[in-house]
Amino acid sequence: MTLSEQRLGDAVLVGASGRIDLSNADAFKDALSASLSKAKTALILDLSGVDYISSAGLRSLMIVFKAGKAEGKTFAIAALQPLLLEIFTISRFNLVFPMFDTVRAAVEKLAPGSNAS
Repeated sequence: MTLSEQRLGDAVLVGASGRIDLSNADAFKDALSASLSKAKTALILDLSGVDYISSAGLRSLMIVFKAGKAEGKTFAIAALQPLLLEIFTISRFNLVFPMFDTVRAAVEKLAPGSNAS
């Protein structure tokens, strides 16, 4: 798993790639928490490069989502691959997180005027 981070005005876009599973879920959570602390309004997670996420990875997402909610920040997920969309649907996480088909749609909604859309 690799992560990249980009500031978009008051929001932060994090791009993930690879697999998110028990072996790296804690590091994933810690990295997302650090990115969340840099965001003023929203954290957008681009999962277009992720080909698998385990229940440990989903737990990490939920922890960061709850922390963001407590701070009044939006945590959104964008660009899921078909397998990840199926995992999110089966686990019903698609009903928990704000989800966007594309990163561009998430940026337009959560970081308008950031010049990154």
